[in-house]
Amino acid sequence: MRFKKASGRVELTESTRNPGFRDADDGERAADTTSPDPGEMQNSTAVKMDSDAAAEEYTQVKPYAGMPKEVLLRYSSQARYRVPREILFWLTVCCTLALVAVTITVIALSPPCMSWWQVSPVYQVYPRSFKDSDGDGVGDLKGIMEKLDHFLHLNIKSVWISPFYRSPMKDFGYDVEDFRDIDPLFGTMADFEELLAEMHNRDLKLIMDFIPNHTSDRHRWFNLSRTRDPHYEDYYVWADCNATSPKPNNWVSVFGNSSWTYDEVRGQCYLHQFLKEQPDLNFRNPDVRREIIDIIHFWLEKGVDGFRMDAVKHILEAEHLRDEPQVDPNKPPESITTEWDLYRDYTYSQVGLHDLLRDYRAEMDTYSREPGRYRFMVTESYDYHEVEKTMMYYGTRLVREADFPFNFYLLDLPHNTSGVWAKHLVDLWMANMPTGKWPNWVVGNHDRSRIASSAGSIYIRAINMMLLTLPGTPTTYYGEEIGMENINVTASQIQDPAGKYNASASRDPERSPMQWNGDLNAGFNNKTNLTWLPVHPAYQSINVEVQMKDEGSVLAQYRSLNSLRQSELPFQRGWFCYVHADANVFSYIRELDGHKQAYLMVLNFGKQSATTDLSSIEELPEQLRVLTSTKTVNDGKVFQKSKILTEAGEGLVMQYSTYTRFHQNHPAECYVSEKACYLETIGILYKC
Repeated sequence: MRFKKASGRVELTESTRNPGFRDADDGERAADTTSPDPGEMQNSTAVKMDSDAAAEEYTQVKPYAGMPKEVLLRYSSQARYRVPREILFWLTVCCTLALVAVTITVIALSPPCMSWWQVSPVYQVYPRSFKDSDGDGVGDLKGIMEKLDHFLHLNIKSVWISPFYRSPMKDFGYDVEDFRDIDPLFGTMADFEELLAEMHNRDLKLIMDFIPNHTSDRHRWFNLSRTRDPHYEDYYVWADCNATSPKPNNWVSVFGNSSWTYDEVRGQCYLHQFLKEQPDLNFRNPDVRREIIDIIHFWLEKGVDGFRMDAVKHILEAEHLRDEPQVDPNKPPESITTEWDLYRDYTYSQVGLHDLLRDYRAEMDTYSREPGRYRFMVTESYDYHEVEKTMMYYGTRLVREADFPFNFYLLDLPHNTSGVWAKHLVDLWMANMPTGKWPNWVVGNHDRSRIASSAGSIYIRAINMMLLTLPGTPTTYYGEEIGMENINVTASQIQDPAGKYNASASRDPERSPMQWNGDLNAGFNNKTNLTWLPVHPAYQSINVEVQMKDEGSVLAQYRSLNSLRQSELPFQRGWFCYVHADANVFSYIRELDGHKQAYLMVLNFGKQSATTDLSSIEELPEQLRVLTSTKTVNDGKVFQKSKILTEAGEGLVMQYSTYTRFHQNHPAECYVSEKACYLETIGILYKC
């Protein structure tokens, strides 16, 4: 039945009800078995008629927004609605799977991210000389905190601070009295924690000096050992001797004379490979090894980001204590007074040394699991011509050790300032470095003459350019970024213990106060007229403040080159290839597969101007544009590759565009550590 409205009246006519329609009241009425009330029956009939009318409307209209379920179900099964719906569903599934596959592929093919110690140069702060905050003439931790903006200005993220432990200062902090305390000369533990927190707030990393080989003779362990305390008796290396002839063997200290000193309290001699106030620890004692690891934990818990392991080749000595062979067998034994008189077969790099260092690495790795908190480890070992010994500190393919050992070979650059010699020193490291390891470069530190003095001030810009464009991590000793030079120290001014033994061996000249400005004491101490060493007399023209205002200064060029190094992929992950070396010029290329931009460095370390002909290098374009020169007047110049002119001490960074790679045709001249390729169309790196 259905209602029909016509001329103002309603007629009840025959109709077919939608079989899929069911009123909510239908179920209730079906369940209700009692006889309805007449009034209720009348109301029910009215509702029924309304429902039937609505159902008839459903059969007569197209789908519309807000339709009830019954209408939706009627039309959703029709092909014209079902097929598009299924197409959209499977298209969504396919797109999702494709996106997941692409993501997995990108992750699988992407090279590992570079760590903070690879991206930034390491800047060495010698705290006594960096900045004095309290006017006592000696730099301190608060002074370093005052100058954190300097690191940010240079775009430096890694700061190594030389020792500031509690110490009698016989060797300026390398004679440690308490490994868990700060010397009052530098501040307090609260000062250190504040400095560390502020550095981390500015995204700076702090690397501490760690001295495992020896302690001060005032250390609690030594005082207990000399009195034969049962636990500490063997914490140091003791040998029988007497007061009149305190030489168990012919071993010689780094600072000269015998490595043995007689101790009246114990009645024996103790070993010291440095000063007599620096007794060597006995690392064959497992308790000593545990003590050192506990100290490492102490500072890692504080939040330090890494350690520079000092004098590591000295850590172990041969147990038999035999005489070391003489370099000159005919020299009288009593005249053996320097380390150069002996072959150090029993005191340097002994079996078991690398096991100790790998234990330290393993302990540091447990603190490196948090993203962005990798703990860095670098070792110090002067092995000179025995470069293969230095390379052992990298570890093996199976067991990691140092992230890198310090590379000191560029310190010899002043011995022969020439392009050939510069290439030889660079290749000495690159040719011997284990495959895939990360190189590093050092041209100065607190133990060696400043490079601007030893090589000559005209070369400092080219040396900085080489340091910042070679592959790997450069290390900058404070003041090198402005070209600081050595000071002259009179006999009465000598502070260094090595200099007191031998004035010519004094390390004071390279440790003068940092030159911040042209004010009193070069801004190092602006409260009193005290400085622990004299300030260089040229501080009014060579200082940070003056050079920050000069776009052509050593500081400005250092900053510009460091920014280039960190922003351009070929300098971070690219190939390094030798191109040319002669009596004056050292030239090399930095390039990356798939990256159109490549860079040619031309550095003149000779004594005169030179014209370099690279026309035989087919991979280079005919014309090369100077991106930056150590002589700013040459910035932007274009040279023919057959005629590249440089003056003595000048360096050029030349940029060119090509997809032709030099390393593919000259594999013997090229090296790469973090190998990757660049997909220019979408701007990503991938493994290749």
